[in-house]
Amino acid sequence: MKKIIGLTGGIASGKSTVSNWLISQGYPVVDADVAARKVVEPGMPALREITEAFGRDILLEDGTLNRKKLGAIIFSDDEKRQTLNAIVHPAVREWMRQETERAFLEGTSIVIMDIPLLFESKLTHMVEETILVYVSMETQLKRLMDRDGYSEADALARIRAQMPIDDKRKLADYIIDNNGPVSETIEQVKEIMKQFK
Repeated sequence: MKKIIGLTGGIASGKSTVSNWLISQGYPVVDADVAARKVVEPGMPALREITEAFGRDILLEDGTLNRKKLGAIIFSDDEKRQTLNAIVHPAVREWMRQETERAFLEGTSIVIMDIPLLFESKLTHMVEETILVYVSMETQLKRLMDRDGYSEADALARIRAQMPIDDKRKLADYIIDNNGPVSETIEQVKEIMKQFK
């Protein structure tokens, strides 16, 4: 029986820790962030479309995407951001679908889709069950400040830019509480994965 599991979290919730552990145990993890980088590599249709929409100025000399420049363009322009999303999002979903198919063809029965904005982007149709890596907002704030050196105000702004983690909690099928030590988190992951086997 094949199963696609969606793994998500909030910023600094520890989703990468869970994702890396799953990879270390041999689970295929299809990562949306990796997909977003892959689909805009030179030669990819999405990069061609982005260049057509935004002009060749958004390319670096080596033909790769100048993310900083593109980011500056779309940051303050909703319409341009929607144009970009209309190109990138379908390409990302298609890349993830192909990677998932490949994993199933190679004989795996469980594929993890690591999608940071699983609920925000309404991508739950791509997965059968969802796992949320959960931490309290206080823990999130502290970890984000420690990890990235943000001020409290900057860290809060980044947390508030996402759907509140307590709202995600209501939507998820399984919750991994990552407020404690990593060893406790991994035990919870093991228990959940047992249920899928």
